[in-house]
Amino acid sequence: ANVYGPRQDPLGEAGVVAIFSNKMLKGNLPTIFGDGKQTRDYVFVDDVAEVNLLATCKMKKLNCKDIFSSDDLAYNIGTGKEDSVDSLYQKLADITGFQKHPLYSDPKEGEVKRICLDPTKAKKELGWKIKTSFEEGLKQTVDWALKKFG
Repeated sequence: ANVYGPRQDPLGEAGVVAIFSNKMLKGNLPTIFGDGKQTRDYVFVDDVAEVNLLATCKMKKLNCKDIFSSDDLAYNIGTGKEDSVDSLYQKLADITGFQKHPLYSDPKEGEVKRICLDPTKAKKELGWKIKTSFEEGLKQTVDWALKKFG
């Protein structure tokens, strides 16, 4: 999954939400590598932090000393929903008021067309569920970027 949220570095190689947000807020045109139809499972950082705490509590209850010794403690953490990069671009453009069409470029080597994780095991075993909608998470991320970068 693509974990996103406030405090993500917009100047790094990864982190499309932070990169697009930062560019849009500065009036710069973000680049979409590929056709924009590739999908990702975007999950908000607070939701990931919560499930990590739940998994830690489960480990303590089971008296686990080595988390790498058992597949029983491996979980897919995501929303179970796919959003295209084009859709992400449009949602961020709506939030930021950015009105330019994206610039498309050749896909990066090794680009994966679809990423979507099944969080069923984490839901069943840890009682975890997504609390932050994609739109709300994007708004929080943009709000933070506005305060941080103006």
